[in-house]
Amino acid sequence: MKYGIDIGHNSPPDTGARGIKFEDNLNVDVGNRVISKLQALGHEVISCKPDRSTSVQNSLSQRCNKANAARVEVFVSIHFNAFNGQANGTEVFAASDSGRRIAQPVLNEIVKLGFFNRGVKNGSHLFVLRNTNMPAILVECCFIDSQKDMNLFDAEATANAIVKGLTGKLPSVPVNSVPDEEQNIDTSVMRLQRSLNRLKITDRNGKVLVENNQLNAETKFAIERFQGIVGIERTGIVGETTWSIINQILAKRIIRPNHAGGPVVKYIQYRVGVDADGIFGPQTEAAIKRFQRQNGLLADAIIGPASWQKLIG
Repeated sequence: MKYGIDIGHNSPPDTGARGIKFEDNLNVDVGNRVISKLQALGHEVISCKPDRSTSVQNSLSQRCNKANAARVEVFVSIHFNAFNGQANGTEVFAASDSGRRIAQPVLNEIVKLGFFNRGVKNGSHLFVLRNTNMPAILVECCFIDSQKDMNLFDAEATANAIVKGLTGKLPSVPVNSVPDEEQNIDTSVMRLQRSLNRLKITDRNGKVLVENNQLNAETKFAIERFQGIVGIERTGIVGETTWSIINQILAKRIIRPNHAGGPVVKYIQYRVGVDADGIFGPQTEAAIKRFQRQNGLLADAIIGPASWQKLIG
């Protein structure tokens, strides 16, 4: 079976809802797991999320075009809901009888996790269901502004439920997510040097590191520089905390004003030339907009794929 998996939003200006958590981040987490599990079961998977978009309409059109061009047999768009902080549960949209037959077992598997069953609903108003040429469903996994749902939510369990609903089975052995730099656990010195170069962390002379897999004095200096930038102890040793922050940055999650903080924001502040306090406030917002204008980007202060591309490639 050839599946088209659409990780919803994640292509500014097409960005998802926000609540207790961000829809964009959860869509990626669940979507990558679904892709990996389907591939492990021997299915072909086409990722339908666009790399960049000029508008929401353009983002939606690209998703449909990818699925149609690849002639996928089933299209699945993964989303999370938000409303008023009180609504909760799971619903799956379909626009055809064949879509509804696919949607029902997916819904059944997710509600087994404890979510309220909101039913299979008519999705004929949804662009990606109207403009794909194959049976298509859109899964609203749960509500990100519902504390009840967020207490229940687990990305691995949700991905398993979607895959079980689609195929009737799960891989017999654990499956790692689609290669995503946040999941990359290769901690060799070579990868460290490559990562620091990508993050534009230079040696004491302002030069890029030689990627020679040797933990030399210049590499240790760059490590300490990075640790100072992100606000952790300058040890020159890369342990779990340092790797975790490197991977968080390289994962290129969408960062928005007033809704983010911590080491990733400190790194962004360092790159745009503002005091690195880890708080995405007005001063940081202005600096990011200036950076975006200087690089020919939409100055919206949202660090999405295009801004990350300018920051770290």
